[in-house]
Amino acid sequence: MKRPKLRKASKRLTCHKRYKIQKKIREHHRKVRKEAKKRGRKKNRKDPGVPGTAPFKEELLREAELRKQRLEELKQKQKLERQKELERRRKLDAKRSTAAAQEQTEGKEASGKSEAKKTKKDLDKNAKKSFHSELEKVIEMSDVLLEVLDARDPMGCRCPQLEQAVAGSGGEKKLLLVLNKIDLVPKENLQKWLNYLKKEFPTVAFKSATLLKDRNMTFSRRRARIDLSRHTESFGSTCLVKLLQEYGRTQNKAIQVGLVGFPNVGKSSVINSIKKDRVCDVGPARGVTKSMQVVRIDKQLKILDSPSIVADRTNSAVTMALRSIIHGGELCSVNLVKAVDAILDHCNKQQVMMFYSIPDFRNTEEFLSLLAQKRGMLKKGGVPDIENMAKSLLCDWTGAKISYHSEPPPSQILPPYLTEDKIAEMQVGFNLKKLEEENSSTVQALKYPSPASSIVFQAVGMTNGKIVKDKVEEEESEWEDLEISHEEEDLMETDDDQDTMEEEEEENNIKEDGRTPMTRNAELGMGQTESEIAESRVANSLSFSSDKAAGEDDAYDFNTDYV
Repeated sequence: MKRPKLRKASKRLTCHKRYKIQKKIREHHRKVRKEAKKRGRKKNRKDPGVPGTAPFKEELLREAELRKQRLEELKQKQKLERQKELERRRKLDAKRSTAAAQEQTEGKEASGKSEAKKTKKDLDKNAKKSFHSELEKVIEMSDVLLEVLDARDPMGCRCPQLEQAVAGSGGEKKLLLVLNKIDLVPKENLQKWLNYLKKEFPTVAFKSATLLKDRNMTFSRRRARIDLSRHTESFGSTCLVKLLQEYGRTQNKAIQVGLVGFPNVGKSSVINSIKKDRVCDVGPARGVTKSMQVVRIDKQLKILDSPSIVADRTNSAVTMALRSIIHGGELCSVNLVKAVDAILDHCNKQQVMMFYSIPDFRNTEEFLSLLAQKRGMLKKGGVPDIENMAKSLLCDWTGAKISYHSEPPPSQILPPYLTEDKIAEMQVGFNLKKLEEENSSTVQALKYPSPASSIVFQAVGMTNGKIVKDKVEEEESEWEDLEISHEEEDLMETDDDQDTMEEEEEENNIKEDGRTPMTRNAELGMGQTESEIAESRVANSLSFSSDKAAGEDDAYDFNTDYV
């Protein structure tokens, strides 16, 4: 019975506390009201507006609306300015961060630059040696050599050293010209080149298949609508195979055919289009084929794929830009821009502007920056990526994307290694009438670009190449001699510094003892060791015998007054 009484007492206490708290709150509210009455309340007065009886009510309302519009415009302008300032600050911060990161990376790479340069030189030398050794194998093993030419610049793809080596074989080896990429030049230009080249060597008009199905390659249903006939079909392959098979029958033996040429002329794609399968590796990069590859066509015919011919450094800048083997990271941005500049110098500026649909440009860097902005090749902060743009442009010009053409020479001038007898020797065993018929059929079957859409390119001439391995080794030895000479110059500079120090010491000794260095050597005589004699030879630029100096102590020697 005690517990319920305790509960009632606790309830009473809690109610009493609540009452006190509520009382305090009421008193606080009363004080706040009194203070508010003393201060006086300031109500927000509403805008009464323009009275209806005002004489110029409409004009006043218009002015008020204009004011509101001006205020809104000012606010928007301020917002845009703030946004621009924020973007500018972000760009500056990004540039600073990239500059700091580059400085850090350069500082780290500076220590290992010397080792990297040595390794690069060794790799380049080994790559060139392997290229030449494989190319020599192909030339020696093949009975017929197919020199693949780019139809856009056939004269620039010809190697006179190769043609001279085949022409001097005494009829043991034959040379055929394969004019590839004929779908990228106008029809009239193609016929001119065929008429020009067939007077020197038998030529085959060829269009290789650039897109062949691999075992792991599949097409989706969405891509089925695209017309792939231009890339999957090849023209001239049957003509070439028949020509080679007939030559093998005349020789009564199985023949081996070697494909040679400069990089990106389409040697491996010719083999793939003949075989109608992706047998050889193909890519837009230069120097994909690095070793000899044997492909069997039938029992009597084998084709040998070879690495590309290495262009000589004595060639012009345009030929080196289009025909040299460029490895990844070999060329810096400056050399890439120079290569693009050399190509643009040999083209019509207005045609280039129309082809790329860009405005007028002052120099090559501006051209690359405009093209990078158009294609979206930008770095951080919206800076155009000139280096990668130059690389992609070079790939386009050597690949099968851009349509340009060069005109053949106006008059037929035979090279010195070719005569009428040599030309007749090269034509023996080939059915030239059938070849002309097949070429005419292939020319009529293809679609060609119009002369207005194709860029006119000024050809320079034949490209000198390195075929013999000894020449490469001689050039490498020359470069090594140059490097050694530079090192010797540095050593000579250090020796000269040592000589000056020793001469100063000798001057001081002469002042103290009153004797010349030659008289000291005479006093030493035969008691000197070999090391002392060598040191004296390096220290004294004019060396004399000890006997002569000993015999002429009393006489004044003008040669000793070199100090």
